[in-house]
Amino acid sequence: MSELQKALESGIFAVTAEMAPPKGFGFSEQLEAAQLLRGKVHAVNVTDMQSACLKASSLGLCAHLRQAGVEPILQITGRDRNRMAIMADVLSAASFGIDTVLALTGDHPAVGDCKQAKPVYDLDSVGILHMLSEMEATGADCGGNPLSGGAPQLFKGAAVTPVYEPLFLQINKLRQKVEAGARYIQTQGIFDLDSLKRFLEAVDNAGIKVPIMAGIIPLKSAGMARFMNENVPGIAVPDETIARMAAAAEEGKAKGVKGLPVKLGMEIAAEMIAAIRAENICPGVHVMAIGAERNVPAILEMAGIK
Repeated sequence: MSELQKALESGIFAVTAEMAPPKGFGFSEQLEAAQLLRGKVHAVNVTDMQSACLKASSLGLCAHLRQAGVEPILQITGRDRNRMAIMADVLSAASFGIDTVLALTGDHPAVGDCKQAKPVYDLDSVGILHMLSEMEATGADCGGNPLSGGAPQLFKGAAVTPVYEPLFLQINKLRQKVEAGARYIQTQGIFDLDSLKRFLEAVDNAGIKVPIMAGIIPLKSAGMARFMNENVPGIAVPDETIARMAAAAEEGKAKGVKGLPVKLGMEIAAEMIAAIRAENICPGVHVMAIGAERNVPAILEMAGIK
C-alpha cells in the first residue's frame, strides 16, 4: 500500500510534492531535491511531459525516486500513448513497486515545444481510470488477455479544476472520474480559499465522496502570477496577491535585497496550507513548486507540518 493511501485512509494530513523529469538523461538535480523531500512528504508526483514539453519519461524518474527511497506517483497522460502503451508503462512501474498513479488527459502538442508531434488521445483521463480498474478487477489486459501473475492493485488518482465555469461541467467530470476508479483527487493550483470552499460544497451537494487534496503553487513573482492568469486554464491569482508580490519586488529593489518575492510566495503558500489544515478544509495538499522543490520543506515547516 502506498504511503499516500495510508495517510489519506488513516486521517493523517497528506502532503505530496511535484517534480518534472529533466530535458535530457541526467537525473542528478532531481535526485538531490528528492533527498530533501524524503521524509517530508508522503509522495512525489512526477509529471508526464507537462504542458506538452518534451522531457524524460515520468516512469524513468519514478524508478529513480523509488530506488532512492522516495515514494513516487506515476502521472499518465493519454496524449502520447494508446491504451496498450499506457498499460505497458503501468505494468513496468508495478515491477519497481510503484503503485500510485495519476491519470490525466494531457495538453495538446500544439501548445508544447515539439509542435510537429501527433497526439494520440486513444483514452482520456476517465478512459485511463476505467481501463486500469477493469485490469485490476479481471486480471486481464486491455484486450481481455490474462496477465501473467495477475494485475497490480493501484491507488488511482485524477485532477480537478475548482475555478471553472460552468462549474457543473467540472462536477460532472469529477463524478465520471470517481465512478471510473479514482480514489483521490488533486486540484489545480488554488489561491483563494473561499473559491475552494465553494467548490467543495458543490462536490458535497453532488454526493461525490472522494478525498480532495488542494493544489498549492508557491509564487515566485508578480510576473509569474500574471502569466498564469493569462495562460493557464483554471488558475486565478487574486489581484491583491499580485499586488503584494509586486510590492515585495519593489521593496527588494529599494533595499538591495534579492529574493523577497520568492520568500513572500513561500509565506503565502505556507499560510494557505496551515489554514487548510486548521480548518479541515481538505485532507491534504499537493505542493507544485515548479522547479523550486528545494523550497518545499521550508514551506511545510512554516505551515507547521512535521
